[in-house]
Amino acid sequence: MTATIGYWLSGAIALGIVFIGARFFFAPHAAAAAYGVSVGPDPRWEAYLSVKAVRDIASGLFTMILIFNQSAHLLGWFILAATIIPLVDAAIVLRHGGTRTVALGIHGVTAVAMLITSGLLLLGRD
Repeated sequence: MTATIGYWLSGAIALGIVFIGARFFFAPHAAAAAYGVSVGPDPRWEAYLSVKAVRDIASGLFTMILIFNQSAHLLGWFILAATIIPLVDAAIVLRHGGTRTVALGIHGVTAVAMLITSGLLLLGRD
């Protein structure tokens, strides 16, 4: 039962991060503001925002591949390793003048959700 919950949470994480990546492609400045670090219109920034978009979409797709593979253990380790992303995102937001509310409320909560999800997958048996 716990692994099943972990799979469902992993699916939500995967879809969420693909959506966020797509937003960085189609509304990069709004997405950057929601991330916690606003940027002005500038082709150089847009290049970096596109890199963020690709990173997020690829992360979501990797997660989906592991879900479809039905290896709870491997998916759990992947989610655990990927937890570094929201942790570092929180640090980036704080380092570049973003608010603690965004850093902890968005990125910190995401990291906690990922830790719980990985635990359900690694420790659970169905």
